[in-house]
Amino acid sequence: MKKLFFITLICFLLSCKKEIQKPEINVIPQPLKIEYTQSEFKINKKTTILYDQSDKEFEKVASYLHNELLRTLNLDLRKSDIKNHSKRNSILLVKKNSNKLGSEGYELHVIKKNITISSNEANGSFYGVQTLLQLISNDTLNENIVYNTIVQGVKIYDIPRFQWRGMHLDVCRHFFDIDFVKKYIDVLAMHKMNTFHWHLTDDQGWRIEIKKYPKLPEKGAFRPQTMVGKNWEEFDNTPHFGFYTQEEIKEIVQYAADRFITIVPEIEMPGHSLAALAAYPEYGCTGGPYEVAKTWGVFDDVLCAGNDKTYEFIQDILTEVIQLFPGKYIHIGGDECPKAAWEKCSKCQKRMKVEYLKNEFELQSYFIRRIEKFLIANNKKLIGWDEILEGGLAPEATVMSWRGTEGGIHSAKMGHDVVMSPNSQCYFDHYQAEPLNEPLAIGGFTDLAEVYGYEPVPHELNEQESKHILGAQANVWTEYISKTEHLEYMVLPRLCALSEVVWSAKEYKNFDDFKIRLKTHILRLKEKEYNYRKLDF
Repeated sequence: MKKLFFITLICFLLSCKKEIQKPEINVIPQPLKIEYTQSEFKINKKTTILYDQSDKEFEKVASYLHNELLRTLNLDLRKSDIKNHSKRNSILLVKKNSNKLGSEGYELHVIKKNITISSNEANGSFYGVQTLLQLISNDTLNENIVYNTIVQGVKIYDIPRFQWRGMHLDVCRHFFDIDFVKKYIDVLAMHKMNTFHWHLTDDQGWRIEIKKYPKLPEKGAFRPQTMVGKNWEEFDNTPHFGFYTQEEIKEIVQYAADRFITIVPEIEMPGHSLAALAAYPEYGCTGGPYEVAKTWGVFDDVLCAGNDKTYEFIQDILTEVIQLFPGKYIHIGGDECPKAAWEKCSKCQKRMKVEYLKNEFELQSYFIRRIEKFLIANNKKLIGWDEILEGGLAPEATVMSWRGTEGGIHSAKMGHDVVMSPNSQCYFDHYQAEPLNEPLAIGGFTDLAEVYGYEPVPHELNEQESKHILGAQANVWTEYISKTEHLEYMVLPRLCALSEVVWSAKEYKNFDDFKIRLKTHILRLKEKEYNYRKLDF
């Protein structure tokens, strides 16, 4: 009997030894698949970052990892070529050819000997690095994050759900300098976002240098005062000015590219153009005078669609924009364009007759199609807000659906690509809680749960139509956001929720689990000196 007892006890102990205790790993966005192992890897001063040093893209990943480990662990690790170095005590950035990983997926394998991040492309490797950085910043102490040189043994397989994972920033209503724009890009990179939609022109300010038209920043980037709060008759008597030089634009574009983020510039047309008209009134229907708007809202004065010189003006501007931004897309706005000025303009009415256009909505479509033709000739794709559907959609245009989901559904059914950005779930200028206890916002209500619960693919679409949904993005309009701390507060932690909407598999999303992981993740944001709204689950 005793012999049987001891045999049973030994079997039980052996079974316990084999059972791997699942550690607490708080990664955001949630990876597709995590397997836990008993091994672990210790990063020390002799650990080497290995990669193919002939590959400039992987060089960017290695440099980023090196700098982050130096900042967080105070370890100045050596970088070396993967072909000429021992794999022991190393972090390997391996390029492979795997059909299942696609262009942005990665595999992360932590064993006692080394850490291996495998990917087909460098951007996949970069996302693997972001996960690794969260593994070493997974401990907490007294409401602070703790960086750990011991990395838990894991095997992670991860690919993004959507190809467009975007965040927008309006720098027209209020201007933000390049240091903050870089900080904004950093937090996007941390969450594996790959698109930065930069809203550069509007009624309240023109924020990009155009060398052929120097008055655009000289006059269009300046407004003498701004309305106070929501009182349309009260002003702050404080001049507001700011724009980015082309050299600064190039610097930001490179900074984003080093983090595998593509910048999509937005040059608003034909509406939201008061700042441009204040500088060059001859391109409006009345000839002016115009002034940069000091209040918010929509204005009747827009670019003249009947004047051929207007198109030359826009094409000259876009020629310089195209040279600055190497990405595939140029956003032309196209939203909220009143037709009152066109109705009274003899040039616009003549254009409608010559082109056999039935109404001013078709005139707007004519305007958009003409700009798209120019962009296509310059190897770019046009993207615009869903109003570009009105009067007929340009042949190859991509639609950004913001007025709910209807525009996105209609566009996808027509065979056009769509980025979903409905104001109900993706407008981060909305209140996050009871307005009495929150900073002033434009209105609306979009809390963390609302963002996390968003599903970008409308159920009205069939499988083939759903393929046209490129992804989703959130928008940050800055009418009532003038300070960086306020802007960060509006973005975080809602960006964390959005990152799982666009990255993580739909079937694995779980808000309760997300909230647990977010409690640790929010401390990472604190350590990086981001302001954020406190959690109040």
